[in-house]
Amino acid sequence: MPSHTAAPRPAAPPADAAQLKNARNAATSGFVGTTLEYYDFYIFATAAALYLQPLFFPGEGSAGQIFALATVGVSYVTRPIGAILWGWLGDVLGRKTSLMACIVMMGVATFIIGLVPTYETIGIWAPIIVVLMRLLQGLSAGGESPGSASLSMEAAPEHRRGFYASWTIAGASMGLVLSSAIFIPLNLIPGDFMLDFGWRIPFLLSILVTVVTVFMRARLQEPEVFEEAKEQEETVKVPLFFLLKHYPLQMIRIAGMALFILMVGLFSTFSLAYGTQVAGISNAEMLALITVSNMGTVIMIPIMGHLSDKIGRKPVFITGCVGMIVLVIAYLGALSNAGPGNTWLVWILGILLISFAYTASNAIYPVFFPEQFPAQVRYSGMAISLMAGLVLAGFAPAIAQAINGENNNWLGVSFFAAGCIAVSGICALLTPETAKIPTAELGLKRQ
Repeated sequence: MPSHTAAPRPAAPPADAAQLKNARNAATSGFVGTTLEYYDFYIFATAAALYLQPLFFPGEGSAGQIFALATVGVSYVTRPIGAILWGWLGDVLGRKTSLMACIVMMGVATFIIGLVPTYETIGIWAPIIVVLMRLLQGLSAGGESPGSASLSMEAAPEHRRGFYASWTIAGASMGLVLSSAIFIPLNLIPGDFMLDFGWRIPFLLSILVTVVTVFMRARLQEPEVFEEAKEQEETVKVPLFFLLKHYPLQMIRIAGMALFILMVGLFSTFSLAYGTQVAGISNAEMLALITVSNMGTVIMIPIMGHLSDKIGRKPVFITGCVGMIVLVIAYLGALSNAGPGNTWLVWILGILLISFAYTASNAIYPVFFPEQFPAQVRYSGMAISLMAGLVLAGFAPAIAQAINGENNNWLGVSFFAAGCIAVSGICALLTPETAKIPTAELGLKRQ
């Protein structure tokens, strides 16, 4: 394979009108599709933190809550399998085909969760069905953001890949916003409405979400760089084997960099349960904090993506990791000492942690990770590496709950999170900068 040199390159030519239109369509479809996909994925995490334990996982002390939060993590077990499946489909048959299949699987699994009878009604089959559907959600999510990010990055103008690819992960943040926000008005209904039926409403609405997303994705076009690879018969029959042979270091580094994403579960699931059950903060206020903080990420992600086009991927990503290490300790400390009517510091630190520090790293990975691979294995390379790293991140809420235990060990939880984020920063430091490499040459020089 040819390789690029380290010599300075001329400025990229201006994108023509057709390319800009395709790039905008890809970014818009990626944003809307990922929003709706991750709405389905994240409403489960919110429900697990607040409602599922007494309905599906009865148990003494914190055991039932640990099991409920562990169901959030089981989906991350099948995400690497989904990455292999959807990556192969996306690299061999096309990004569009893979993304369409992802959203249909996610929508069906989410809708079924909303219909499952409780443990009291059908016994052990209730948690079994819930876990099986959560595994299908994970299988679907294994291909969603890698496919959307790869497509958006490949369709973007050379000098704006970070900006256009960032809209994919902005969509994931918007999905999290919607998944938290939809529970806020439902929680205002008095009595046992939420435990009786209200928690099911966001899941049942997923059928509408699925229809909208399928309509959006039917209009997608395959990126030119992928079509050229197919025409020149450069596609790889078994991307996983090719990656393990030629790109093992890239895969290991990306898996390590992905660990910072545990902050999603730690903030939106563990701290939601912790804040309501230990600190005594109301469900509505904690959900509002999560919603506002993640709304900030939607605004800041494109800004960070644009900044990475100007100064490089690594400076923005690593700065975010450093900020998260400091702020996660401060945030959990403030939360442990908060209570009803005394949450102003929790709000300030939570917004700084998620809207700024986390966003700095989160905005960069949709472009930085796929830039490590050539077009014929880009979808698989990003998907498999990312999902391998997310296995630990997926179980972060349950691990944090176990560390915290009955003794309110918030400091142990914060050190666990800080250690994982430090690994992300070190792996990023060891990864080559890719911001100025032409799209056609990405991944050709193996480092």
